[in-house]
Amino acid sequence: MELENKTVVITGAAHGIGRGLAERFSHEGARVVCSDVDIAGANLVAEKIGGQVYPCDVSSEAQIKDLIDFVEETVGPIDLFCANAGILTLGGLDVADEDWDRIWKINVMSHVWTARHLVPRMVRRGGGYIMITASAAGLLNQPGAAPYGVTKHAAVGFAEWLSLTYGSEGLKVSVLCPQAVRSKMTEGHEISVASIDGMLEPSDVAESCVQAIRDEQFLVLPHPQVADYLQFKAADYDRWLVGMQKLNQRFSGST
Repeated sequence: MELENKTVVITGAAHGIGRGLAERFSHEGARVVCSDVDIAGANLVAEKIGGQVYPCDVSSEAQIKDLIDFVEETVGPIDLFCANAGILTLGGLDVADEDWDRIWKINVMSHVWTARHLVPRMVRRGGGYIMITASAAGLLNQPGAAPYGVTKHAAVGFAEWLSLTYGSEGLKVSVLCPQAVRSKMTEGHEISVASIDGMLEPSDVAESCVQAIRDEQFLVLPHPQVADYLQFKAADYDRWLVGMQKLNQRFSGST
């Protein structure tokens, strides 16, 4: 899919990857709607690119529905929805249930709710595109951050399910799985297991996304090394786990 003249919604658009996507997609000629809980930040991005803003807390299904309704009624049919908003929760067995609940809503259920209210519309008009921002942690896991690794695995799984269920009805799906990207989420964690292959700028990730969307490619890997790790995992799961145990010991207490 080419982005020129397409209506694009981006959640988590005020900072990091979301901001990079908004700027790059606008450069491609897309009509971009920037959505975030940080309205001031989203406004700054929208003013820079000539886009629109709509507030949305993706932990609320009602607010996601309102966002979709607003765009479809005032801007036009959504061609591409970038479900990009997400959070990082550190810890393991010590993480409180309420923290698990919050990250589950934002990192997983927000994608379910988006699809629930958008996919039927896209299918009725012959197709559309959803890109879910997951993480390399959704393919490889994340030492030191059980809630993050688990929810990002679920996000990848849901993206797969959307594609296998609705791909024959015109829905295109991509899932973005980078390692470390410079953002508010990674601030203070510059030296971590996620940055073992370097920390990318949001503009680098956005460039990978433009190409993947153009090629209608499911898996978006701005860090190409992730593909090698994934193949190694599939080839010898036990050996891969031993390697991950060593990484966990090396980066114990950090992400």
